[in-house]
Amino acid sequence: MTSLCTLTPKDFKSDLKPIWCPGCGDFGVVQAIYRALAAIGRPPHEIAFVSGIGCSSRIPGYTTAYGFNSVHGRALPIAQGIKIASPDLLVLAAGGDGDGFSIGGGHVPHAIRRNVDIAYVVMDNQIYGLTKGQLSPTSPRGKKTVSSAYGSLESPVNPLSYVLAYGAPFVAQGTPADLPALASVIEQAIRYPGFAFVNVQSPCVTYGDEEHQIKAHKSLMRPLGSIAHDPTDLVDAFRLAQTYGTELYTGVLYRNPDPPPTYDSLVRARQRRMREGAVPREKVLDMFLQK
Repeated sequence: MTSLCTLTPKDFKSDLKPIWCPGCGDFGVVQAIYRALAAIGRPPHEIAFVSGIGCSSRIPGYTTAYGFNSVHGRALPIAQGIKIASPDLLVLAAGGDGDGFSIGGGHVPHAIRRNVDIAYVVMDNQIYGLTKGQLSPTSPRGKKTVSSAYGSLESPVNPLSYVLAYGAPFVAQGTPADLPALASVIEQAIRYPGFAFVNVQSPCVTYGDEEHQIKAHKSLMRPLGSIAHDPTDLVDAFRLAQTYGTELYTGVLYRNPDPPPTYDSLVRARQRRMREGAVPREKVLDMFLQK
């Protein structure tokens, strides 16, 4: 059973003080998450928050919800297991671009095709921040880092195109430069009945480029509402996604207007059907007796 009550963002803020670098974009992301959860109205004990490894993966500890800081790249399989085992919980997963699209990249398509009802928030800053500024999957070609001293030769991953191509029914992007809008897309992702992906351009102030900082985002971001984008138009969503790295569109790129059944709901339906024909518990051992 779930309950709705009047809550404020402070109800989801733990006593643990964040240790991010001053000015880190993740401060804005966690504030947006507090706002989104307060708007949803589910109390903290009905929420589970799972993360991988990295700066952004500290977030579960900064909330009053159930938190699980897992191993690198494994937030999604753990979040799926929690949702299937405890379907009444509201389940969120969080991580960075390296966590989600490098070592954890193989889990993304399978979480999407199963369509487990979880919201996945990725903080994308085009760099490995916690481990001192190495090249990440979303770093642009030519970027010089401690692990690419002469400039990267690799094409970057496009998270928006990836998840759309895999069939994600809800895809959005935001930036802490517009906190109310970011809170809104996270809230919409949580409310969506199925797998929902939010790519947050969350600046790394220590190793990130100047054009990826909050001040730059304020002038570069283009809210999708300002261009009259129809979020049910998958073709147009793909077109906009292709501008990743050159344009900063914010808002909901795609929302499937006919949500497919979630994996967790299908599991519950099968359990009900199998329970109807199940052998009574007191007769289970009889199945193993030789006649």
